[in-house]
Order: sequence, then structure tokens, then C-alpha cells
Amino acid sequence: MSKKISLSVAALLLAFPGLLSAQSLAKATHVRCTFTQMAIGNWGTPGAEVKTKPANLTLEFEGINADEGTAQLKAVVGKYDIIVRYAAGYLHFIQSFLDGPLYTTTILEKKTAGGKLKAMHSRHEFTDFALPGITSSPEQYYGECEVLG
Repeated sequence: MSKKISLSVAALLLAFPGLLSAQSLAKATHVRCTFTQMAIGNWGTPGAEVKTKPANLTLEFEGINADEGTAQLKAVVGKYDIIVRYAAGYLHFIQSFLDGPLYTTTILEKKTAGGKLKAMHSRHEFTDFALPGITSSPEQYYGECEVLG
């Protein structure tokens, strides 16, 4: 009987390889994400517009506890408390600012060609004028993450 159960479990894992990586993603305590492409949205005269360009954004999350829903975003000027949610192979990091903007980062249990995990980062923010180096309109970043702990 136990041989049948072992074979059934092995077949299940072969059919759904994401089951193991999802467990490791759910238990991750430290991740580093690198985003190399971005899309920037804005509203022009004819309507909504999107432009894509290369990006160089690295985000590092520490002290991740998906069970408690907490983490910290490591930054040059300190650390920021982040809300964490894990569900069905998606690890979400949510940063809601007191002055309005909302940033989210999602790591998928799906691997990139390089073996890291697929990820996206969104910035929901808008100002009436653009400042170089500052988010002034909606942005969507695409990249990959590695679990460090």
C-alpha cells in the first residue's frame, strides 16, 4: 500500500512541479528582485499611452513572514514595513503610502530561463508634472527574484 502512495505522490509532483517551489516560496524569509524592463503609462491628448524601456531596479525584502503577513523592504535610507500575502504560488508585497501611492511586488512560483522566479513590480502613482528619477505616472516593472533565505 505504501508503495502505491509513494508512486502517487511522485506522479503528482511530476505533474505539478510548482507544488514544491510554492512551498519554498511560502517559507521564504529573504528575497532579492531585479527588474530589467518597465512600462510607463500616462494620459496624452488622444488618451492613455504606454512606453517601454530598460530598467535597473533592485528590491530586497527581509524578515518575510507570510503567516503573519509582514516583511521589511531594505532601502538606502532605511527599512520600510511591508504587508505580505501568500496564496497559491503568488507571494505579494504591498506598500501603501500615507500620501496616496500604492506599490506592489508579486513573485510567481514560475521559473525564468535562468532558474530564478518570475516577478513584477507596480507603482500606482501620479503627479501633474514629471521629475527626473521620481515616479510621476503609473509604472510596471518585469524581472526575476531569488530566494536568499
